[in-house]
Amino acid sequence: MNRVLVVDDDQVLRDSVKSSLEYHNFVVDTASNGKEALSAIYKEKYDLVLMDVNMPEMNGMQALVEIKKYDPSIIVLILTAYSNVGDAVKAVKEGAYNYLEKPITSENLAALIKRALKARSLVETSAFSAPSLSLGKTTDDKFVGESDVMKKVFGVIMRLAQVNTPVLIRGESGTGKELVAKAIHYNGPRKDEKFVTINLAAVPDNLIESELFGHEKGAFTGATERKIGKFQFADGGTIFLDEIGDVTPPMQVKLLRVLQEKTFTPVGSNRDVKVDVRIIAASHKPFEEMIKAGTFREDLFYRLNVLPVYLPPVRERVLDIPHLIGYYVKYFNNVHNLNIVGPTVEAMKLLSVYAWPGNIRELRNVIEHAFIIESTDYIQASSLPESVKRGSKIISKQVEEDELIDFEGIKDSVLDGEKNASDSKGYDFSFAAISESNLDFQFAKDCFEKEFIVYALKLNRGKINQTALKANIPKKTLLRKIEKYSINPKEYY
Repeated sequence: MNRVLVVDDDQVLRDSVKSSLEYHNFVVDTASNGKEALSAIYKEKYDLVLMDVNMPEMNGMQALVEIKKYDPSIIVLILTAYSNVGDAVKAVKEGAYNYLEKPITSENLAALIKRALKARSLVETSAFSAPSLSLGKTTDDKFVGESDVMKKVFGVIMRLAQVNTPVLIRGESGTGKELVAKAIHYNGPRKDEKFVTINLAAVPDNLIESELFGHEKGAFTGATERKIGKFQFADGGTIFLDEIGDVTPPMQVKLLRVLQEKTFTPVGSNRDVKVDVRIIAASHKPFEEMIKAGTFREDLFYRLNVLPVYLPPVRERVLDIPHLIGYYVKYFNNVHNLNIVGPTVEAMKLLSVYAWPGNIRELRNVIEHAFIIESTDYIQASSLPESVKRGSKIISKQVEEDELIDFEGIKDSVLDGEKNASDSKGYDFSFAAISESNLDFQFAKDCFEKEFIVYALKLNRGKINQTALKANIPKKTLLRKIEKYSINPKEYY
């Protein structure tokens, strides 16, 4: 059963909502303010939080930010009075799923919660620990990631999947921009309609208009019959315009018209065709520079770039590399009917430090390359392409040199800390705080714990997930200790 946390300073409302949701077979806990809600969330796993905006100690907006930081997969519904709808809309922009105006009815509340949970199941929230997004029945591909940057991408996809706004996906070649487009389409209300793709960079300039909008018979030399274009074919569904940065300014004007008026004119025709198509575009081009140079229309850019989606390169999501490798090992085992367990320790080291200039596309090819030539149950370092082995060795050498430099800096900072004998919170780096009057094991243990956590946060620039991973601390434990010792990770960003 789904677990729900109801947060409101009005006890009568809390009890009423609790009874109502329990009647609909939800497991329900309650809290009277945002601070109590966070404490409950750190202890229990909740699927959904129903929360008021105006509460003492910590209001709903502040709690929302912390909840999403702790676990982006938790659905948050905001309760608000009619006069505070503006706050609720702001909360939605901060990551809340939706809002309800008071007073609320039992049936409406239960129905909205069920819809929200169903929407979350479409974007598989197990993705936040070992992520993969559904991309429809027509493909075996999945969208995999665990790093902080990818969690943000998953969050944006979840929001975009539920609306009909145009989308512009930006990122280097090979990062999986088409997979993002599919994730948005197949996790939204148009998932049962067509998803049509066209790579604009691969179509000659003189044929793009015909490909997109179609043409009439005799419209130009070689037009021996009438042709329906991609937009008309995608009517009711989604069209993915890959490499939109490569189209000419005259073509950009026509695309802008489709965006604004939902109509286009086939080549050689006098009639307008009206379509209901969601446009998702993508490019690796630097739009800001192109706008300054006059090669890309500023109005088209802003019309597409309503809620930006930036897809990071693999080198910026190192934590995802083992998950990506694991996914492709499983994928190619199925494709080639093999049973390879995975990379050896040495091979994994090489794969983890390699810069992946070709991003996910290159990683996929490398794993398939290893599958083809490997004769054991494991991917050996010798099975990897020479380019990966050479690139990994160069980077490994640089990393070792950097680590020596960092080590010296760390050593100096620790020595300085011992000389100063205290930090800003009043705890010591050394045992200077321990004296005969407070010779207490628990006190000494707390001193060490706090300084260790502060030190780890400093090394990882205040990033909770990275600190938990590098310091080998369960994330929930780390958050609990941060709260216990009143540590502010933002001080170390």
